[in-house]
Amino acid sequence: MRRLLALGCALLALPVLGVLGAWFALDAAAMEVLRHQASTVLPGYALQSLLLGASVAVGVAVVGGATAAAVTLFDFPGRRVFEWALLLPLAMPAYVLAYAYTDWLAYGAPLQTLLRELLGVQGALWPDVRSLWGAVLLFVLCLYPYVYLLVRTALAERAVQLMEAARLLGADMRRRVLTVALPLARPALAAGVALALMETLADYGVGAYFGLTTFSTGIYKAWLVMNDRTAAAQLASILLLLVALLLTLERRAQARLRFATRGGGPAVEARPARLRGRKAVAAWLLCALPVFLGFLLPVAVLLRMLWQEVRYSEFGLPVERFLQWGWSSLQLAGLAAIAAALLALLLGFAMRQQPARRGRLPDALGVTARVVSLGYAVPGAVIAVGILLPLGLVQERWPQLGLPALVTGSIVGLLYAYLVRFSAVALQSVEAGYARVPRAIDDSARMLGAGRWRVLAELHAPLLKRSVMAAALLVFVDVMKELPATLVLRPFATDTLAVVAFNFARDERLGEAALPSLAIVAVGLIPVVMLSRALRRR
Repeated sequence: MRRLLALGCALLALPVLGVLGAWFALDAAAMEVLRHQASTVLPGYALQSLLLGASVAVGVAVVGGATAAAVTLFDFPGRRVFEWALLLPLAMPAYVLAYAYTDWLAYGAPLQTLLRELLGVQGALWPDVRSLWGAVLLFVLCLYPYVYLLVRTALAERAVQLMEAARLLGADMRRRVLTVALPLARPALAAGVALALMETLADYGVGAYFGLTTFSTGIYKAWLVMNDRTAAAQLASILLLLVALLLTLERRAQARLRFATRGGGPAVEARPARLRGRKAVAAWLLCALPVFLGFLLPVAVLLRMLWQEVRYSEFGLPVERFLQWGWSSLQLAGLAAIAAALLALLLGFAMRQQPARRGRLPDALGVTARVVSLGYAVPGAVIAVGILLPLGLVQERWPQLGLPALVTGSIVGLLYAYLVRFSAVALQSVEAGYARVPRAIDDSARMLGAGRWRVLAELHAPLLKRSVMAAALLVFVDVMKELPATLVLRPFATDTLAVVAFNFARDERLGEAALPSLAIVAVGLIPVVMLSRALRRR
């Protein structure tokens, strides 16, 4: 079984290896393409990606860190509500947020029209939201929960107790925050920023809709518009290296989180500092604005767009087509969730049978499983190129096999891309479940004569039921929101809610894009609710 699983993991790692393999086949033509890109589009892609990433990093660090510190270190009216409400923007994909704000902040929208009448002016009151600054704002609003969640977890362990001890030693509030709380939260802050940056670099929907020239939009344009697979592979490999660098920084920051959770002896009884007056109002506004701008307002705008479409559209809502799109999305997400959860369970079980030892190199399964665990950090556009690139080479050498038609003309290719992208999410959940199951249970069952498969079916499966269900649910939600890989690899006449919403918005049919967008947000609320309940039980 281990060899079979190792082969499956190697197959899932093939797209990434295919992208990196483009650098080992640099002939004269490929070098000419690389030089041409370096002198034309590559500087623009790099500059705009750098500006976007740096601005988003600063924004999520400030918003996520400040809100986490507010609800963890201080007590003010509404704090209990904001503890879970600040997670709500996680359910809002960035491209859905872009559709809502484009409609709400447009020149002819009711907001600008009313303000122009009140102020007596004729021109636009602010720049077009479909720009770099608009993209930065939207990414900050929907990605700050990554920083908020990690920083809040880090501060909740020991920060309140240590700040209380610092107060007893005579330190004022400013010194307590800067010298006690901030150092505790620094590794978590770096890890959250790295996760937000990976999501920003992987995005295609916002970049394409706003007309940005980032690496993701450049990959899509090079492959589907210019029909240049060499240029697409080179851009994809550069983006992959950037993401690998961010992933390395994130792993190092996560490893340093240990110092914030160590504590000897019983915890000191301490409570968050009580805020009153203006400070309480400032803390309330600090937490309320991200929730309002990142979730409540976009949902209200989407509902308004949907109501206008129902009221004024001559043909009404495409209910039958919406049901068809929804069914396609549910089918793909359900199949991918089941496959990823089963694969993660088998991988977790196989790696548990042969635990790592000091001085011992991991076997083929261990190596390939670690490669698969990096898949979530790989952008969907890179995975699509990594799948199509080897297929093109196979088609050139053995056209009689018809392999490209099998992968790109059916849901097989989509499911393959989803497994490459999201198996890491399922594997992480299952491994966390296995960490709570003592190995002594396995030893006892084996001593009583139970075989491996019986241990898995009758012992591990019931104990890991919640972890496996959580893994399947997370993959299900991620597949529902996935856009770039679906946009490139979907078979003919098979559209998902994400693809339909993007196509409607691209054609400026924002009213029709509201219904699938709201459906995606509703599905995305499920893991947010689960996460908030888990945090309340801590």
